[in-house]
Amino acid sequence: MRFSRQVLLLQIGVVALVVGLGVALVSVLLSRTLTDQYGRRALAIAKSVAADPVVVANAAAKLPAGPLEERVLAVTKANEALFVVITDDKGIRLAHPTLSEIGKPVSTPADRALAGEDEISAVQSGTLGLSVRSKTPIWQGQRVVGEVSVGFEVGDPTGDFNRLLAITLLFAGGALLLGAGASALLNRRLRRVTHGLEPHELTELLYEREAVLHGIGEGVLAVDETNRVSVRNDEAERLLGTELPIGAAMAELELSPRVHKAVAEGRPVDNLLAVAGNRVLVINSRAVRLDDRPIGTVLTFRDRTDLDTLTRELDGIRVLSDGLRAQRHEFANRLHTLYGLLQLGHHTEAVEYLQTLTDSSSARPSELGDAVADPYLQALLVAKTEQAQEKGLTLKLADDTWVPTTVTDPIAANTVIGNLVDNALHAARMGPRRPANVEISLLAEGGTLHLSVVDSGPGVPEDLRRTLFDEGVSTKIAPGHGLGLALARQAARARGGDVWLAGPGDGETGALFVAKLPGMLTEDG
Repeated sequence: MRFSRQVLLLQIGVVALVVGLGVALVSVLLSRTLTDQYGRRALAIAKSVAADPVVVANAAAKLPAGPLEERVLAVTKANEALFVVITDDKGIRLAHPTLSEIGKPVSTPADRALAGEDEISAVQSGTLGLSVRSKTPIWQGQRVVGEVSVGFEVGDPTGDFNRLLAITLLFAGGALLLGAGASALLNRRLRRVTHGLEPHELTELLYEREAVLHGIGEGVLAVDETNRVSVRNDEAERLLGTELPIGAAMAELELSPRVHKAVAEGRPVDNLLAVAGNRVLVINSRAVRLDDRPIGTVLTFRDRTDLDTLTRELDGIRVLSDGLRAQRHEFANRLHTLYGLLQLGHHTEAVEYLQTLTDSSSARPSELGDAVADPYLQALLVAKTEQAQEKGLTLKLADDTWVPTTVTDPIAANTVIGNLVDNALHAARMGPRRPANVEISLLAEGGTLHLSVVDSGPGVPEDLRRTLFDEGVSTKIAPGHGLGLALARQAARARGGDVWLAGPGDGETGALFVAKLPGMLTEDG
C-alpha cells in the first residue's frame, strides 16, 4: 500500500476515533444531565405538594385518601408524572395513584426524607416500575409529619436522550465526513508536494544528492527564485573561499562580481572566468525550471588555478624564447658582419664595429647586473624589452631601480610585473604620443619589492577608475580580456601586499600603477 494511502487511512481512523470518543463522552454527560434534571423537577413538584396546607393537615392527622388522593391525581396529571405519593411520619402511604397501595409502607426507603432532608434519588424500582424519583419532608412547624415522593418514568429522560443523541450523531457524522474530506485534500497536497514519491524514494534521492554533491570535484551552488542559497557543497565553499549558509541572500555574500551577475541575470553562462581569493574559477550557470515555473539557478565551479599558473609560466617561457630567438638572430648577423670585415682585412673597421656593439649593448636592461641581480627578473625584463621592440615601443628601466637580492616567488612576480607591463605596453601603443614608451621601476626594501609602471598612453577613463580591478573590466576591445589586473591584485594581496592605480594620467604622462609585494625578495644579498 502506498504511503499516501496509509496516511489517508490513518488520518481517517484518527478522526473516527476522536469523533467516537466525543460521542461516547457526550452520551454519558447527556444521560447524567437528563437524569439529574428530571430528579430536580420531581423534587420541585414534591416541595410544592408538601407546602400545600391541606396536605400538611391531612398528613399530620394521618387521614388517608380523600382530599389527599384528589391532590395526588391532579398533580400527577398536570405534570405528567408517573406517581405522586404521600406518606405519614412512619412511611405508611396516605395517597397513591393505585388505591390498593394506600395504607401500605413505601417500597423504597424514605428515611432521609422523614429525617428532614431532601432526597434526589437515582433510578429506582418501585411498585410502578423503574422511575427517576425525589422525596421531600412534610413539615408542620418544626415537626416532620410525613413525606412526598414524586417520580417520572425512565422512558421520559430516555426519550429526550435519544433525541439529543440523534442530533449529536448527525453532527458527529458531518464532522467525520469533513475530517475525511480534509484528510483526502491533505493527502492530495502531500502527493503533489512530493511529486508522488514514496518516503523510501525521497530517502534514496537525499542519499543520492548528498553523494553527488560531495562526491564530485566541482563546486555546486544552487539558489532559489529569491536568490537565496538553497543547496551547496563543501567544494563550492572551498573554491569561493567563503561560507555559504543555507538561506543566505546572495547579495550579502562577498563573492566575485561575475558570480553575482550570473545569478542576477539568470541566463546560461558557459566557461566564464572569475577570480575568487587566490583562485581562478571557471563558472557555468543554468536557470532551472519545473513545470514551466522558474525555481532558481544552479552554478558549477571548476578550479583553473593550476592550469592558469602553468599557462602563465608557458607564456613567460614563450616570450623569453621569442626574445632569445630574436637576440640569436641579431647576434648571428653581427657575427657575420664582423667575420666579413676580418676576411676582407678591415681590421680597424672591425674594432670600431665591436666598440659600437659594446656601447649599444651596455644600455640594455638585461645587462644591468648591478641594478637587478635576480636572473629571473633580468630574463623577464629582456623578454618584455624584446616584446616592446617588436611592437615599435620602448621599455625603459628607471634610474632608481635597485634590486640586489633574488626573488622568492617567480610565479607571483611574473603575474604582477607581467600583467602591469603588458597593460602599460598596450596603453602606450594605443595612445597618441610618439615615441611610445613604458618605464618600469623596481626597488627593494628589505624583503619587500616595490614596483611602479608608467606609460605614455592616454590614461584611465574616469568611468573605469573605480572598477578597474574587477573581473571583466578592460579598455581592450577584443573579447577575453579583463582578468590581468584582477589577477595581479590577487597575487599581491595573497602575500599581504597590494596593487593600485596611483595616477590615472595627467595629460603629459599616462597611467601610473604601483605595487607592493612583501616577502618577495630574500633579505640577504
